[in-house]
Amino acid sequence: MNSQSTAGFLGAVVAAIALAAAFIYGPSPSQMRNPQPAAVQQAAPAEAAPAAPVPRGPVIREVPNN
Repeated sequence: MNSQSTAGFLGAVVAAIALAAAFIYGPSPSQMRNPQPAAVQQAAPAEAAPAAPVPRGPVIREVPNN
């Protein structure tokens, strides 16, 4: 076997493994027809504390030369 046919064979093996994993770990048809309802989110508190101001970047200060 030359390197091209070996690479083609290994590529086919990897593709078959990936396809099998997609079927095994993918959602079943019953899950696709009847999805679970999303969890109900709790309401945010009425009065939230104000957020801290966002820093604007580095502060450049003069350093005296000694």
